[in-house]
Amino acid sequence: VVYQPIVHLASARIHKAEALLRWHHPQRGLVSPAQFIPIAESTGFIMDIGEWVFQQAAHQVAQWRAAYGADFQISVNKSPVQFHRPEKSTATWSEQLQSMHLPGSCIAVEITEGLLLDINQGVSHHLSALQRGGIALSLDDFGTGYSSLTYLQKFDIDYIKIDQSFVRNLQPGSTDLALCRAIILMAHELGMQVIAEGVETAEQRDLLRKIGCDYGQGYLFARPMAAGAFEALMAQQ
Repeated sequence: VVYQPIVHLASARIHKAEALLRWHHPQRGLVSPAQFIPIAESTGFIMDIGEWVFQQAAHQVAQWRAAYGADFQISVNKSPVQFHRPEKSTATWSEQLQSMHLPGSCIAVEITEGLLLDINQGVSHHLSALQRGGIALSLDDFGTGYSSLTYLQKFDIDYIKIDQSFVRNLQPGSTDLALCRAIILMAHELGMQVIAEGVETAEQRDLLRKIGCDYGQGYLFARPMAAGAFEALMAQQ
């Protein structure tokens, strides 16, 4: 597991991180998640992998909350397969956090719009259980799917992540800037916060900050890194 900082744009400080998975294969070298995650999902191995990533993130956030403040949060991606096959789970994530004396708010679960397209009673119950446990919900890659905006209200999403395709070409007066501004205004009216992904230039950061975006994530701030490197970065902060 590696961690990419999520920066609070108004203060330029790191309050969050996203847990991401990397595979260093002994023969193939670094294998992209785009290659192995679909295979893990189709074979069902994503259940064990996802549980392991959560446990790694939970233990890490316990350390970082003690070091960096009680509001530090790590976001974890949860595959739609994990929602559709909950019977494979042991203790729920909320129960595991409680056993570690951690509040649910220390973890945010990132879901995709695709999950909300294929909603059923089991998925709805799973989402509701996360929320009852205090775990935040973050809607990843917002604006690239086809889900109805009514889901934003139905499931009390906490964070919207603007997809990097909208951030990549941000310029003053651009359509992308207008779309980002509209997403941010809508999210704030609904009581949600906004994270912009794929921030790579100072101009993008400044434009996002000017239109009220809450958080930024991308190579401008830092690439995903091992826990030790993350701690070194926090020491500099």
